[in-house]
Amino acid sequence: MIQNAAGRFIPEFINGEPVVPFQGVGKYRPDGRKHAPVIATYADYPLDGNKQVATLKEALVKAGLKNGMTISTHHHFRNGDLIANMIFDIAKGLGIKNLRWFPSASFPCHAHLLQYLEDGTISHIEGSMNGPLGRFCSEGKMKKTAVLRSHGGRYQAVQDGEVKIDIAVIGAACADPFGNANGLNGPSASGLLGFALADSQYADKVIVVTDNMVTFPCIPWQIQGNYVDYTVEVDKVGVPEKIVSGTTQITKSPDRLLIAEMTAQFCEATGIIKDGFSFQAGAGGTSLSIGIFFGEIMRKKGIKARFARGGSNKYLVKMLEEGLVEYVLDGQTFDLEGVRSMRDNPNHVWTSPFTSYNYHGKGNFAGMVDVVILGATEVDLNFNANVVTHSDGYLLHGIGGWQNCLFSKTVILPLPLFRDRIPVIVDEVTTVCGPGELIDVIVTERGIAINPLRKDLIEKAKGSGLPIRTIQELKEEAESICGKPEKPQFTDKVIAAIKWVDGTVIDVVRQVKQ
Repeated sequence: MIQNAAGRFIPEFINGEPVVPFQGVGKYRPDGRKHAPVIATYADYPLDGNKQVATLKEALVKAGLKNGMTISTHHHFRNGDLIANMIFDIAKGLGIKNLRWFPSASFPCHAHLLQYLEDGTISHIEGSMNGPLGRFCSEGKMKKTAVLRSHGGRYQAVQDGEVKIDIAVIGAACADPFGNANGLNGPSASGLLGFALADSQYADKVIVVTDNMVTFPCIPWQIQGNYVDYTVEVDKVGVPEKIVSGTTQITKSPDRLLIAEMTAQFCEATGIIKDGFSFQAGAGGTSLSIGIFFGEIMRKKGIKARFARGGSNKYLVKMLEEGLVEYVLDGQTFDLEGVRSMRDNPNHVWTSPFTSYNYHGKGNFAGMVDVVILGATEVDLNFNANVVTHSDGYLLHGIGGWQNCLFSKTVILPLPLFRDRIPVIVDEVTTVCGPGELIDVIVTERGIAINPLRKDLIEKAKGSGLPIRTIQELKEEAESICGKPEKPQFTDKVIAAIKWVDGTVIDVVRQVKQ
């Protein structure tokens, strides 16, 4: 084992590949050139542009599916995805083994794949694991080591050749036989396909699957057919009611509402909310409530935001249509209003992990955002934060865009002081996902802690009337109410690696002791 710059001990090799340890924020400088897929020739594709084959099985066979390959999928269908399960049912039927699954995220609907992790059809997952798959991994049952990356880190890994995709399967709400595709139209509309962009550009073979095949051209196209090898029409690519919900609800919890209100008040008091500012908040109940409070402040001041970064939802769409926000730069849509707005409003712009988050690009959007609102499972006294493991040590969440957002100008984590009577602020987080130097403010229902590195925010918050406290004080109050939690117990077996945005390893997760 070697120690990285976060003070964590990590293996020198993961799945037989040498590890580059985390060296500190902005310290690692890659060299070399971007990965490139094999050269294709127009001579090998139909002159009439029709790449459609009868079944997904036929497409996978034509793409050369064999043992040991890397298969990628995207998660815009979220818990309504049907494509990943189809792929590995086919692989099992063909007797294919030892596949690396490379999703942009997985969901509880993919618990179907546990049988294939057990029988060796799938060797391991390199992508977020929510719920059952994460628990399976935490219990040491995965045959190889899982690897978790941020959304930007996933694009970086593909672009840099760290992960070479053999076959990318892109589910789309709408496509034409040539392979142009979008997520905007059809019964399985998900909003956009940005998380599949790298897959389409860099994979050796690309298959587009849709339940809404239209006559060429599919307009607009978010995936260009020139990258696509085969197209397939199936009965159903996703379960609509699980892809998006008709409504996204703000929190009704008094404590969470108080946290949301205090977060907005802090942003107002410190001058973050001003004419032309920008913000990003998630689609959780507390984050939605913060957006509501932001809107109230903006109306009161007669100001508007230049842009908001999505995940979009009906509340953000309302702010756009009201003129409180000039542009929504959207990474994924969380409800039906978001899909409608993206389809109809030219100021609701689709983005991708390349433009938004890729650390190995010539800049990205993250650092242009004035304030970002994020969650966490744990925070420690050094402001390091954890988003993948729970207090019991189980790996139950992915990283998403969380790490990439830490480069915003101000990063705020609105968190309850404790969950299920377990304090959220601890001496040392179970898993380091983000270094404390990038996390600026912790807002709880019992006080606000500002990172001592942000002297400017500390100064601006003076005289605000807000309950500004040290993070140590908040930790002590939580423990006076709940007691000091026991640390989870682990074996020595490393079951997952946590990549930082630059492809280095910032921490690892070990098997939970039963």
